Amino acid sequence: MTVQSSGRYAIAAQEDRCAPRTKLTIPAQLRASGGRAFQTVVHDLSISGFSAAAINRMHPGQVCWITLPGLGALQAEVIWWDNCQVGCAFAELLSPIVHDNIVSKYRSGGVYRSTC
Repeated sequence: MTVQSSGRYAIAAQEDRCAPRTKLTIPAQLRASGGRAFQTVVHDLSISGFSAAAINRMHPGQVCWITLPGLGALQAEVIWWDNCQVGCAFAELLSPIVHDNIVSKYRSGGVYRSTC
């Protein structure tokens, strides 16, 4: 996804999401391109992306990787950052089966607090 197409994605994402987002709390690691991984909490998840806590500013178009428990690092692109929250689009859609397994495990799981 290019910066130009990410602008269109951001507009479309606000008006018509391509997949329902599930509110949940998942402990994870997030790493921006060229940076070090840090602990985060994913606040919502869909097959096309996620939002998570991000103390440091992240910029639209920036490539990043999210590591969810039990999964390898998944590449994504930052779409927005606002007040210690980042919204990202996966480079490749998450398998609906993987998504459903994560949701069933964390939707009613423990409470995880973000640092922001």
